[in-house]
Amino acid sequence: MPGSSYEAVVALAADQHGYVTTAQARRHGVSPHAIKEMAKRGNIERVSWGLYRVPSIPPSRYSEYMEAALWPGGRTATISHESALSVYDLSDVSPDRIHVTVPPSYRTHRDVPDRFRLHRADLAPDEIRRVEGVPVTAPERTIRDCHAGHVSARLLRQAIEEARREGYLTPERARELARELLPTSAGLS
Repeated sequence: MPGSSYEAVVALAADQHGYVTTAQARRHGVSPHAIKEMAKRGNIERVSWGLYRVPSIPPSRYSEYMEAALWPGGRTATISHESALSVYDLSDVSPDRIHVTVPPSYRTHRDVPDRFRLHRADLAPDEIRRVEGVPVTAPERTIRDCHAGHVSARLLRQAIEEARREGYLTPERARELARELLPTSAGLS
């Protein structure tokens, strides 16, 4: 029967859609050796370097986003761009990869998985929200990032309108954002 180290890992993973990093486990008194033993016994699954999943925790709508946010090894990573639009359900966008923003100083010697697209930017604390525990760029920042990433005017207009309807943007802020980012013919009605 798994012991208290396993229980600590499960408790951490339960708040993170089934995922936990070795760094997080270490901060809660679980040694890297204990993590490796749990993986060897099949109590947890190694996803990538320093990232594990507890298979007894069922996947959720946010699991893949949490995996992407934790993949950099416990460093600050935030779901962004088209993926953030999808998390907020602000448009019909369907990204083929999960977009993740990391600080410009972030370096890795590992290959970035094909299913992730890394962006580099310094995000201010007010530009990050938590959605079901997953760090996601705030709606206005998300829309600006999508504009810079050349998302179509139709999808940007849809995102601005939906952000206004959901209360993420005031009506005035939505109009200002539309005037700034959209071609005149694509503005808000």
